[in-house]
Amino acid sequence: MQIARHQISFLQDLNEKQFEAVTLDSGSALVLAGAGSGKTRVLTSRISWLIHNQIVGPGGLLAVTFTNKAAREMITRITAQLPINTRGMWIGTFHGLCNRFLRLHHVDANLPETFQILDSQDQLSAIKRLMRSMNVDEDNFPPREVQYHINGYKEEGLRSNVIKPYDNHSKKIIEIYAEYEKQCQKDGVVDFAELLLRCYEVLREKPQLLHHYQERFSHLLIDEFQDTSELQYKWIKLLAGDKNQVFAVGDDDQSIYSFRGARVGNMKDLQKDFKIKDVIKLEQNYRSKNNILNAANAIISNNEDRLGKNLWTDLGHGDPIRQYVAISDLDEANFIIDEVKQLHRSGLNYSQIAILYRSNAQSRVIEHAIVSNNIPYRVYGGLRFFERAEVKHALAYLRLISNKSDDNALLRIINFPARGIGSKSLEKLQDEAKLKNISLWDAANAGPPNTSNLKKGIPYFVKLIKTIEDEIHGLTIAESIDIINERSGLLQHYQNDKDGLDRISNLQELVSAAVTFADSSEIDNASLNLVEFLNYTSLESGELQASSDQDALQLMTIHSAKGLEFETVFITGLEDGLCPHEQSMSEPNGLEEERRLMYVAVTRAKIKLYLTLSQSRMLHGQTQYNIPSRFLDEIPEELVKALNTAKRQDVLTQPIRNFMPTTNTSYPWKIGTNLNHPKFGNGVVTGYEGEQHDLRIQVKFSSHGIKWLALEYAKLTEI
Repeated sequence: MQIARHQISFLQDLNEKQFEAVTLDSGSALVLAGAGSGKTRVLTSRISWLIHNQIVGPGGLLAVTFTNKAAREMITRITAQLPINTRGMWIGTFHGLCNRFLRLHHVDANLPETFQILDSQDQLSAIKRLMRSMNVDEDNFPPREVQYHINGYKEEGLRSNVIKPYDNHSKKIIEIYAEYEKQCQKDGVVDFAELLLRCYEVLREKPQLLHHYQERFSHLLIDEFQDTSELQYKWIKLLAGDKNQVFAVGDDDQSIYSFRGARVGNMKDLQKDFKIKDVIKLEQNYRSKNNILNAANAIISNNEDRLGKNLWTDLGHGDPIRQYVAISDLDEANFIIDEVKQLHRSGLNYSQIAILYRSNAQSRVIEHAIVSNNIPYRVYGGLRFFERAEVKHALAYLRLISNKSDDNALLRIINFPARGIGSKSLEKLQDEAKLKNISLWDAANAGPPNTSNLKKGIPYFVKLIKTIEDEIHGLTIAESIDIINERSGLLQHYQNDKDGLDRISNLQELVSAAVTFADSSEIDNASLNLVEFLNYTSLESGELQASSDQDALQLMTIHSAKGLEFETVFITGLEDGLCPHEQSMSEPNGLEEERRLMYVAVTRAKIKLYLTLSQSRMLHGQTQYNIPSRFLDEIPEELVKALNTAKRQDVLTQPIRNFMPTTNTSYPWKIGTNLNHPKFGNGVVTGYEGEQHDLRIQVKFSSHGIKWLALEYAKLTEI
């Protein structure tokens, strides 16, 4: 049909590909929408188009987004485009829409009309109570680990009665899951994962109800389709049936949430299941300069398993991408802050500048430089380093050992990690301390000594603190924190946490913070130095954390940056092991997801992009020498301007300064070469030492860390 484009206001400013997607006649469609290509506009305009042309009424549409904010934005835009009441429309998140469905059909779902939804913390508390009633040892089965498994099973669409255990540990978790299901059903409560699973099951098992909704919703529109999980895709397929149309908008190059259950393969399955022949590609970018887009295109082109697209813009080439090779992580942070100050002096608001990092732990050094320069800042989607729970836990042990009268420190850690100390025991302890006008520690210490081997109760906690105190006597602050992390059980606790890797990295970074502090301290007295360090961590907690309405520098992980844009972006820590993260190397398709993460980071920048890396970085209190990220080598050289004296080619291919011996010895492989070892697997050459027959090679292995090997005997092969 011929469309009078100029007569419909919301069609007028669409480019050709956007127009094609919005006005598609019939059939299901997959719109491959690149970063900054106007996908939200396309999705809302598609809804308006369908309603405007009376193809479907407002009640015959179901639109799914991934955030409530995106859902509200969509409704606002539709209201601006059409004179309709959107109140009755089904637009929302998967969880929101499923909650709405279950409220309407609570009888079919076998739920009370007033069923309650458990948030993550409520769910964890319920699991803990259940485990105590089942006499399950929390040391062997940490509640967070159990919670992670239960939610994982639900997201795969699995009930406890269909899961096959593979060992005694998994058998027990499945038993807990089964009891948890019964308890939730008895209490009339559902967790977030249950909303989708219960909704899917009701539709699958109630044919008449399913038929009703299939007849009602003739058009299903899904935003951020690359982030859908296996169960979410099954839910969409079920509702669509054989005749309804699915309009999916997504970008497989921005699929970065596999750890949350996102399945990038859903995009190819959609093409096959709904017989989609032509994928509409939105490649014109309205955000970034061409130099930035060309870099992003070059990086992502190295991924093999992608649908393929090439971003372009008519906004001009822009400045070259700036690259800085720092000597150390401190040098890197100082360079970034110097540039930020210069940009701010030139008229750019702090809020238009973002500093991105792969791992949360990297923020500590950057935050220190920000605070030292009196710049207001905000950590987006997270907490400042010294405010992170795991860091505060470790410091609380140090505070209590330093000052036994610190009741707040004691209360924070007496039952963390869990030691079976309940609220009644704590109330009794507090009453006793108040009655005798003594500290909680003195009250705890006055009790009976720990004579059993049980790692529970107040007597055990007292013994633990005394043991740690004895072990750290005469040691440096960094060594003390290292022992606290281990002996307190914090490291073991977080190993079983779904966010455990990040939390452990933060605990290790705290060791590095102590080393840095000690190097800069002028105090020789160890006890005074400890007091000063604790004061320093309090001050660094960030009085400069900006209020929501204040102009502030933006700090965030790359994951948190998705969906955002800034005039200037700094991508930091671009070294192999950090970005790409070393853990990705041991995971299937891990490197491809890391590359998608880099692609997301690059495409956040509108005008200026900085790429920074460091030749050495303090990790876990030790100086580590790094090789540049392989992603840097994937960016065409003509797009990059080196800001310090090292030539880019030298940075990428030559040895790290002061790390290889200056001899006439010839080395079989360059720094950065990928090798395989029959025992340690794949790794990267990071250095050499010795000469001739005594030559040793340093290799950073993906799953075994850094190893020094005698070259003569090491069975290494290039890959």
